Amino acid sequence: MQFWHLNIFAINILQPILDSNGFQLVIHNMGNFLHGTLLTLEITALSVLFGMFLGLLAALLKMSRYKVLSIPGILYIDFFRGTPLFVQILLFYFGILPLVFDATSFEAAVIVCSLNSGAYIAEIVRAGIQAVDKGQMEAARSLGMNNFQAMWHVILPQAYKIVIPPMVNEFIAMLKDTSLVAVIGAEELTHSGRILVSVTYEAAWIWGTVALIYLLLTRALSMLGDYLERRLATE
Repeated sequence: MQFWHLNIFAINILQPILDSNGFQLVIHNMGNFLHGTLLTLEITALSVLFGMFLGLLAALLKMSRYKVLSIPGILYIDFFRGTPLFVQILLFYFGILPLVFDATSFEAAVIVCSLNSGAYIAEIVRAGIQAVDKGQMEAARSLGMNNFQAMWHVILPQAYKIVIPPMVNEFIAMLKDTSLVAVIGAEELTHSGRILVSVTYEAAWIWGTVALIYLLLTRALSMLGDYLERRLATE
């Protein structure tokens, strides 16, 4: 009997919410939210993927003994870590990219986010490489490997265990930062929410749904990061 009363109480509370215009609006526009979410994930995945290559290159350049190589790496990392991503988006979309080619908002978003992510990944990779015992490089060199072979076959495979957890954190940070590309019209999740708010004026429901989707995505990635960290710790 008590369980029945609890069900009735829950229905009495939930029914007005389910019948509200805001909730019905969210349900009817779930396709738009899904489209924006998929585009957000696409921009994030591409940015981190390209950022990994840029980050590895920048980290190796910064660690080089030759200033002609280390200075470009340092300048790249310092610029993209030392300036806001929002400013970088405006600078590249309205200033730099039009001088090179006519980039779409999606292309510009991927390019700028990749450059930004690469700078942060560079520091992650550099820390991972430096965490590997220096004796590993000496042992590899004693076996006849050159610096590149030793780095590729000995140092980097050991460093990847160290950098995977912070790389997941970088993925989470970039996922949230993609909301800034809405300013240039990239149709990701935040842009989809802004369009719906401008049409329906249901700000609380729309932005609440957008926030919930971001929360679910970041939570899923956090759980993945925790799993990888535990898995690597046992290997």
